[in-house]
Amino acid sequence: MLLAQLLDRTGTGVWAASSVLYFTFAVGLDARRLGLLLGAAGVAGIAGSPLAGRLAGRFPVRVLLIGCHLLRVATLCLMLVCTRFDVLLAVVAITSLGDRAAKTLEMLFATRAAGERRSEYQALFRSVANAGYAVGAGIAAIGLAVGTREAYAALILGNALSFVLAAVLVWRTHEPRAHGHVVARSADVKPAASTSPWRDRHYLRFVLLDIPMNLDDSILNVGLPLWLVDHTSAPHAIVPAFLAINTVLVVILQLHVSARVKTPRQAAGAVLLYGLTLLACCVVVATATGGGAWTASIALLAAALLITTAELFRSVSSWELAVSLAPQESRASYLGVAGMAGSIQKSLGPLLLTGAVMTAGPAGWLVLGGAVAGLSVAQRRLALSRLDALLPAPEAAAVTGRPSS
Repeated sequence: MLLAQLLDRTGTGVWAASSVLYFTFAVGLDARRLGLLLGAAGVAGIAGSPLAGRLAGRFPVRVLLIGCHLLRVATLCLMLVCTRFDVLLAVVAITSLGDRAAKTLEMLFATRAAGERRSEYQALFRSVANAGYAVGAGIAAIGLAVGTREAYAALILGNALSFVLAAVLVWRTHEPRAHGHVVARSADVKPAASTSPWRDRHYLRFVLLDIPMNLDDSILNVGLPLWLVDHTSAPHAIVPAFLAINTVLVVILQLHVSARVKTPRQAAGAVLLYGLTLLACCVVVATATGGGAWTASIALLAAALLITTAELFRSVSSWELAVSLAPQESRASYLGVAGMAGSIQKSLGPLLLTGAVMTAGPAGWLVLGGAVAGLSVAQRRLALSRLDALLPAPEAAAVTGRPSS
């Protein structure tokens, strides 16, 4: 399964590094139509997670995941022959929906297979995913250096091939039965009154608060590069170092960080660490405008280090809490809704940074960091309150170390 995810992320890395240039130079889209295309993809991606979660409650996850891989193969091939913008818009939207649905299904499958070792699997997956993205970006760089339409087509077909191979590997991977490895022991969780995540206000508040807990992605990929270019004298050549720092540290440290977060309550504590680390990153970014090129470069590289640390905390807290706070009998649909947080952030995060934070200058970064830190406190309290309601008293006492009354 990890090998399938490595191939998936390698192909995705190829596409992420080359798609904008493909639509601009090979297809000939102007900035307005390109923005509309990417916006439609973002909206469709938001729908992918809850759709996958709903279907996973009715059909085998493995079959659905293979279907998502093959759906993306078909849509990527269609991109090579589409000439009408409206058709291309639909094809890209379906590709994005399948991409997000596949990611949710992969984690659902892993949650069932790994059981109580899901945090360890998540750490392995994060390391594998980052390695795949790095390899994919390297492959894309070769094609982009050639720059011909044929080279772009080869990159798209390479992405499609990665999904074919991933589908084959998923087909060869055993899906655990419901009574085998499970996310948590049934004796540890009380039955929930509501089986629909859309009627569970407490869980929906958790998902809503989880959206800003994913802002590290937009800060790394959008905020730091744009701030460097528009507000500092740092050389543009250090922008690739942001991604290099992130990739290397995640591959090296993810297992180590995950080993320290083994329980849901520890995951709730990691949420608070996320908020404080992101606040520190924003403070460093705000100070990057006050010096020369060397000072700005050092500050922004330090910010990349801090935002990567925040990502490490988020990766061991977000999914763990999404699993632990969901009722076991409706876990697939709940996790589908939880998966929307990352997709919504990908759509709104760049707009927040470019439209509000960048406009406000250094003060915007300070306000952003303070807001996320405050929301992380609220998220931690909400998670602990829900855990207290779900765990029986003896179990809660064992986790907290206090005798039950």
